[in-house]
Parts: sequence; C-alpha cells; structure tokens
Amino acid sequence: MGDVGSFGGAGSGSSGSRGAAGGAAGGTGRGGTGRGGAGLCDGRVVAVTGAGRGLGRAHALAFAAQGARVVVNDLGVGLDGRPGPDSPAARVVAEIRAAGGQAVAHGGDIASPDGAASLVSCAVDTFGRLDTLVNNAGFLRDRMLVNLDEDDWDAVMRVHLKGHFLPLQHAARWWRAEAKAGRGVAARVVNTSSGAGLLGSVGQGNYSAAKAGILGLTLVAAAEMGRYGVQVNAVAPAARTRMTEGAFAEAMAAPGEGEFDAMAPENVSPLVVWLGSTASAGVTGRVFEAEGGRITVMEGWHPGPTTDHGARWTPSEAGEATLKLLAATPPPLPAYGSA
Repeated sequence: MGDVGSFGGAGSGSSGSRGAAGGAAGGTGRGGTGRGGAGLCDGRVVAVTGAGRGLGRAHALAFAAQGARVVVNDLGVGLDGRPGPDSPAARVVAEIRAAGGQAVAHGGDIASPDGAASLVSCAVDTFGRLDTLVNNAGFLRDRMLVNLDEDDWDAVMRVHLKGHFLPLQHAARWWRAEAKAGRGVAARVVNTSSGAGLLGSVGQGNYSAAKAGILGLTLVAAAEMGRYGVQVNAVAPAARTRMTEGAFAEAMAAPGEGEFDAMAPENVSPLVVWLGSTASAGVTGRVFEAEGGRITVMEGWHPGPTTDHGARWTPSEAGEATLKLLAATPPPLPAYGSA
C-alpha cells in the first residue's frame, strides 16, 4: 500500500480536563479475550492511552488476548480534541471483560501532570503493578503553516508530545523506585510516532513536529532508563483510524469481501504487543514502521558523505564543498503530500 497512511500514528483520545480513574477491574482470570492457555503477556499490566478507538482500542484488545490486564485510557474527545458525549474507554473495557479478561477504564487527561500520575496510580491501585506503557493518544488540527493558529500548534504539541512525556515520566519514576527497592523490573514503553514525524507532511507542521519530537524522546528515554530495566521503542503505524480515513480516504478504504484488509488497525497491534512483552528483551531505542503485513526497521539519521578542510572554511569554500557532498548523496525521501 505504501506509506501514505502513516499519519494515523495516534489514537482518538487524550487532551481535555475530565476526571481520573473510573470503573472496576472486572473480568475473570487472566486468560485474555476468549483465548485459552498461556499468552505472551500473562501476568503483565499494560496501560494504553487513547485506547477507546482505532489503534489504541486494537492494542488494548490484543494485549488482553495475550493475557495482560489492561488500563484503557481515553477522554472520549472528538477528532479535534474537543469533548465528546460518550465513553469509548468503558466500551473497550466491556469488550475485554465480556471475553474473560481484566480491564479498567481511566478517563484522566494524560497531557496533565495529575492525569498522567493517576494513570500509573490506576494501574498500581487496581492491579498491583505496571509493566508496559503504550503512548498512543492524539488528534489532528491540520493547517498549512501560514494559516496555522498558535492555539492549534499548542494543542497538538500538548496531546502528542507532552502526552507522551508525562505518562512516560511518571511510569519511569515508579519503575526506578521498584528497581532501587530490589524488585525486578522488565518494563516496556511503546511510543507512537508517524510517517509525518519521519519525513514531514504537507499541511501538518504541528503534527509532524510533535511526532518527530516523540522519536527524540524515545531515544533519550531508552538511553536513560535501561539501567532500571526499562526498554523504550517507537512505532510509526499506517492504519485506518478517524485520523486517516478522511484525509486519505482512497488509501484507507476497506477492501472487498475476503481480501486482506491491509489498513486495519489490528495489523499494527501484534508488533506493539511483542514490544510490550518480555519476549522483546534486548530491543530498545528502535523505531519501526508497521503497515498491513509489513514491519520495517527505520535506521534514522546517520553520517553520510563528509569532508574535512583542516582549517576554517570561507563561505564560498563551504558552499562548494557542500555541493560536492550533496552530489554524492542520495536525495532525501519527499515529505508526504509534496509534489
């Protein structure tokens, strides 16, 4: 299908001001959603932000199917981040419980300090621990740069970048305390970036900048938290969600009956579940694209052609040398939506 759909990096939930944890654990046993025997995440407690719809919902259900107990976070806001009339988190919790799994709804604003702290507290108070954090919540406010209001810039930065930082920080503090107390930690964080963060996307300057920032945050967190038993990775998914089905209707269209639905969000979740499990031991500081049946390791920035003058350049010399280097360098991949 190609990467045009990668902009659906985040789910439906987050920014706003509603209350914190709600609901009860419910469910029976730890067997997950309708499956028997051991699962990849048996005994683990997983918190997923923006888990009421789209990718987040798919992740929550997939973790539950592998035996995890799940904290389902979602504010129930609209595509633009403004409050909605229902509670999608409660519906996902009901799905998990109906299939025999355990889950609890959390309605806190994870882009606020109190909401992020309550997400971790909800997991610990309900299930006794937190093992995996999946940062997924987000929304869009697309404009060309010359038309982009500061409020729309700030809102998207808040939910995507701050909404990754604060849950990660509060979870990391809890894991650090566990490690220092001598209790074993095998924690996992899966952040959600996007093709827009990797390459840029025309009309999505705020979203692209936030998603690129998430990549930098992932690398720093992986380097800092490894000593405490925490692995941090990021995915850049391509899937049909509320954030993509309108903007990329043709690419996101469901296939005919009996055909593989490459854009179904459930296709991304197996990689996220594996990264969130102990089976991914040793994998940290990595970025993956996931779309349909395809997984790609993204290699990121690395040095290309270089030259050393051995002394200070003049501007003309620097320009001449740079043009020679560029002539020996493959052209960059274009931003999404560019000609």
